[in-house]
Amino acid sequence: MTISHRSGWTVAVAGLLAIVLIGCARSGGSDQMNPYSEFGITANNAFFYYDDLEEATRFYSRTLGLRVIADYGFAKILQVAATSYLTLIDGAMGMHTTDEPKTVAIALITDQLVEWYEYLLGENVGMRSGYTPVEGRPHHGFVAYDPEGYLLEFERFNPHPENEKLMPILELAETLYPDPGQETTVPPGLGIKATVLWLYYKDTDGILGFFEEKLGFERVVDQGWAWIHQTSPTGFIGPVDETRGMHSWTGQKAVTVSFFTDDLEGWFSFVRDSGVYELRTPEIEDDDEGRFRAFVGYDPEGYFLEFDTFLSHNLNDRLLESLSR
Repeated sequence: MTISHRSGWTVAVAGLLAIVLIGCARSGGSDQMNPYSEFGITANNAFFYYDDLEEATRFYSRTLGLRVIADYGFAKILQVAATSYLTLIDGAMGMHTTDEPKTVAIALITDQLVEWYEYLLGENVGMRSGYTPVEGRPHHGFVAYDPEGYLLEFERFNPHPENEKLMPILELAETLYPDPGQETTVPPGLGIKATVLWLYYKDTDGILGFFEEKLGFERVVDQGWAWIHQTSPTGFIGPVDETRGMHSWTGQKAVTVSFFTDDLEGWFSFVRDSGVYELRTPEIEDDDEGRFRAFVGYDPEGYFLEFDTFLSHNLNDRLLESLSR
């Protein structure tokens, strides 16, 4: 089956990380199969949608120093951290359009908040909230806007009882810097070590059950109204109570949540046979240029969930190399 740009596309994997990353505990002590441990996730990804894809790419690569790891023309895959990716999509060709609400935020985890804040102010990047740290808080940060209004939260998690499970994970994460020779204005020494994709929900009990009991994601932070689940060594999903977060709930959302996996067939069979969530694509779909395979479904409150595997292709060389490290 061929796949249109609008029906979902894919990403792939190299395999050691799938084993390293998630030998997670079974959710809540349940005896049922844990798909996260069974099938694995190698990396996190999100799709953001743009009217001016080239301008967005310049911002992320030049101003933020992210690596363009694959270029499909209509889609630019950026590496944010070791197993964290962000894919910029031409809004005229993606599964979402640019007039849908941008009900998502991505936290860029760094130990260098002051340096990032001063640098971005000097680059005239728009700010939603400034850097005003308060002693003793479990995390500090500030929130910037990207060129078309997506929220970028630069954040540092601090030693604190709330972060007891998270801090050892972050201590193992190596900061990713721009490629040597990359055209960027980022000062030497500034980089990103992990990401949290914040998603906004009405029924937080229901969504926690979905992520933890149905998909097997391990909760590593509980803030009472926002939670963090690890899904790859440097990639995290953060459900948020929409009454207290930076966004309110919306039916449509200009984002697709994506996971790279080595076992696409395993995940697909599990989702199809268990009915754990609704499938948007009734079968695994193949890119007609042989770059990737994927399937897409909907989480309980309408976020698109995509599982991707990349294939051997000249456009994927750098991506596959980055996933195999």
